[in-house]
Amino acid sequence: MAIRDALAGVGLPVVEVHISNVHRREEFRHHSYVSAVADAVIVGAGVSGYRLAVDHLIEKLTWDTPLQATHEAR
Repeated sequence: MAIRDALAGVGLPVVEVHISNVHRREEFRHHSYVSAVADAVIVGAGVSGYRLAVDHLIEKLTWDTPLQATHEAR
């Protein structure tokens, strides 16, 4: 719970990444406290999930900031 609360309070986008498909695994792995505060959840994409997460964060941080109008003006 402390990690979830810290992620919720940091003011930055969050992507939760699971290398394997947790929904194909044990029942206790099906619930995540982080998902509720995550902007995206990537499940079962293998290690490529980390690249997808970084790409998403770059896009989110580039376009979802107060400087968005500056980007659009270019």
